[in-house]
Amino acid sequence: MSFEGFDGKKILITGGTGSFGQFMVKTLLESHKPARVIILSRDEWKQSEMQKTYDPRVHPCLRYFIGDVRDLPRLKTAFHGVDYVIHAAALKQIGACEYNPYEAIKTNVIGGQNVVEAAVETGVKLVVALSTDKAAAPVNLYGATKLCSDKLIIAANQMGAGVTKTCVVRYGNVFGSRGSVVPLFLQQKQTGNLTVTDERMTRFTISLSQGVQFVIDAFKRMQGGELFIPKLPSYRIKDVATAIAPEAKIEITGIRPGEKLHECMIPGDESYCTLEYESYYVIYPAEYKDAHKAGGKAVAEGFEYSSGTNTWWLSVEQLREQEYLEEKEEKSLASYSK
Repeated sequence: MSFEGFDGKKILITGGTGSFGQFMVKTLLESHKPARVIILSRDEWKQSEMQKTYDPRVHPCLRYFIGDVRDLPRLKTAFHGVDYVIHAAALKQIGACEYNPYEAIKTNVIGGQNVVEAAVETGVKLVVALSTDKAAAPVNLYGATKLCSDKLIIAANQMGAGVTKTCVVRYGNVFGSRGSVVPLFLQQKQTGNLTVTDERMTRFTISLSQGVQFVIDAFKRMQGGELFIPKLPSYRIKDVATAIAPEAKIEITGIRPGEKLHECMIPGDESYCTLEYESYYVIYPAEYKDAHKAGGKAVAEGFEYSSGTNTWWLSVEQLREQEYLEEKEEKSLASYSK
C-alpha cells in the first residue's frame, strides 16, 4: 500500500491533544480534506480544551476518543476503518520515567506493541510513529523505552502481510515547547539568574511546523521499515540562555541523571545501514537497504550524527529570533504539554 494522500482518508492520532497532535490537526484541516480525523488521548480535560479551538460542530470530520494506548481492545475499536495512524502518544519526561519505570514501559513499550497489533488486526494501511533523539544509544529509561518501541514498529512490517506498513520518524527537541529548556529560561529570566547544567551541552532543534511536515513527508516516502531522520541545526544550551536573557547571570548546576552532553540521532554502529539524502537520513533494516536505495548515498563507516559534531549551528541571534517565532506559534495552538 502506497500513500494516496490525506484527502478522503480516515486518520487517527494517538496522543492527539499534544502540541504535535494539535498542529497536525490544524494542518490536516487547512491543507487537506480528510474524511475523518480521530484524536485519541486519555485526558478528557485536554480534549475539552482542544475542542474550543477545533470544534467538531465546525469541522464535522473531527472525532474525539478517550482512550489509552495501554488498552488494546479500545485501540482496536478506535482503529476500525482507519486508513492511517500517527502514533505520538508517549511518556516523555526523563525524570518521570526514571521515577516511574513500570509506567514508562506500559505506555511507551506495551503501548507501541498495542498500536502495532491493533493496526495489523484492523487493516490500517500506514502507520508513522514518532520517536526521539534519546532513543539512539540511550542512557535513560525514556530513551530505552522509545528504542524498544521503534524496534516494535519497524518489525511490524513482518506482521502486516503487505497490508499494514509502518515506519518511524526520529527528530530532536521541539524548540520552545513545554518540556524544553525555553519555558524554564523565560521563567528564570525574571529573577536575573539562569541555571544551565553544563556550558558544553548541545542539542538538535526542530520547530513544531517542521516536525509535522517531516511526518507528512514520511508518509509520502515510506515503503515500510524505515527510520527517517531530518538534517537539523544544533545549538548550545548556554547560547539559548544568552539569547533569552543576555544580562542574566548563568549558574552551572551539573548534568542530571539520564542526561547527555550531546544528543545523537545516528550511532556509529548503525552507519552500515544508513543512507543519506538531500535533507534527511534513513536507517533501513539491513535486509532492505539495497532494495530501498533509490537516490540515497551510503554514509561513511562509523558515521555518527551528533549534535556536538554537527556542521550546522544556530547563532545566538538566530536562537533569539526562533524563540520569538516559536512562542507565537505555540500560544496559538496549545499552552499545555504533549
